[in-house]
Amino acid sequence: MSPIVIQVIQFFLSLSLLIVLHELGHFIPAKIFKTRVEKFYLFFDVKFSLFKKKIGETVYGIGWLPLGGYVKIAGMIDESMDTEAMKEEPKPWEFRSKPAWQRLIIMLGGVTVNFVLAVIIYIGMAYKYGDQYIPMESLKDGIWVIEDAIGEKAGIRTGDKILSVDGNKVEKFSNVYIELINGNTVTLERDGQIIEKELPVDFIATLLEDEEKVRFLYPRVPFIVGAIPDESHNKESGLEVQDRIVKIGNDDIAYFDQARQLLKQYSNQKIDLEVIDKNGNARKVAVQISDSATVGVLPGMPKSFLDLAELGVLESKTTEYSFGEAIPAGIDKGVETLSSYVKQLKKIFNPSTGAYKGVGGFAAIGKLFPDTWNWPAFWSTTALISIILAFMNILPIPALDGGHVMFLLYEMVSGKKPSDKFLEYAQMVGFFILIALLLFANGNDLYKAVFK
Repeated sequence: MSPIVIQVIQFFLSLSLLIVLHELGHFIPAKIFKTRVEKFYLFFDVKFSLFKKKIGETVYGIGWLPLGGYVKIAGMIDESMDTEAMKEEPKPWEFRSKPAWQRLIIMLGGVTVNFVLAVIIYIGMAYKYGDQYIPMESLKDGIWVIEDAIGEKAGIRTGDKILSVDGNKVEKFSNVYIELINGNTVTLERDGQIIEKELPVDFIATLLEDEEKVRFLYPRVPFIVGAIPDESHNKESGLEVQDRIVKIGNDDIAYFDQARQLLKQYSNQKIDLEVIDKNGNARKVAVQISDSATVGVLPGMPKSFLDLAELGVLESKTTEYSFGEAIPAGIDKGVETLSSYVKQLKKIFNPSTGAYKGVGGFAAIGKLFPDTWNWPAFWSTTALISIILAFMNILPIPALDGGHVMFLLYEMVSGKKPSDKFLEYAQMVGFFILIALLLFANGNDLYKAVFK
């Protein structure tokens, strides 16, 4: 099965789960408050349905247009724009006949379920898998800036130790990217001195210019021979795959990034390398350095950070949780993820950051999933999308749950209910706003696919 197909399957499985549970968040309180639900649909049934069956007073079905889902609640102005029923006298079982506090609970049900679902997933993952991470303090000699241009833009150099972003200590290496994207200032330790750098306002735009270079930081890795091409000028030198180069000429090296600078001193010369083989035995190998300052081998990048931990380059820690400990850990993770997303959204609405260029549609969401089947990655991504859906749905835009909540809060505070005609117009405006956002997000995906 191709990687793209695997991503598509994961995307639709996750999306279907999130939509059904979100709509259940509306459906269940509606039933509790004896409000009639006419339809419960996964995806939209424009003109026709792939499947439908009426059970009791509700038609359950699957539409053909995978842009979301809905429950059609009697006596409510929603995306169906069924205004004919609203011209009749209110019935006791209709949404509009219920007290404002009941209607508010019904409308908040979907986003509540989305957030709670994410927290439950995080609790389950903490309990089953624990939390494996690289402590930033274990990178004894700082980080490796793979993309020099991006590092220069951020004011970060190879060997720097990243201490904090916006005054908040960076504990885990896995958090460093999102912290930098959301941050304004970074505090570094460089050559024993503490310095503070202001991150450029358009730093996010710089990263988005080439999405393959977004992860421009990496733990410093040893110079390990990963492969020796047939055309290499040192093919017969005695170098072997998995040899770790620890000395170039008279200079000791611990990391690959050091080798790049040292080799420039030996361009077009023959020198000795000291290497340690996979069995831990040291030996010297005479090699010719090319005029472009290369050895003629491909560096071996570790398959995982655990490999680096075995080499003693860094530490890998795992925090294990009992079920009781996993509950607060999952809640903290949910709140932390929501807070991080809100920070990113603020930058998207600030044109000077250029963050709007990173807004993506269905293709971008699909790429969040791994191209091989991986349950931890699947559930982690599903939890993230669930939080995004919760927050996006609560925005005060008519046609979203947040729009309905906004008008209900107005009614509860003022004691005046907006007219049905006003709600109809608001729903139409909200619908066009959503279509515009949808076109913009998926247009971004198309632009990246064609021109990048």
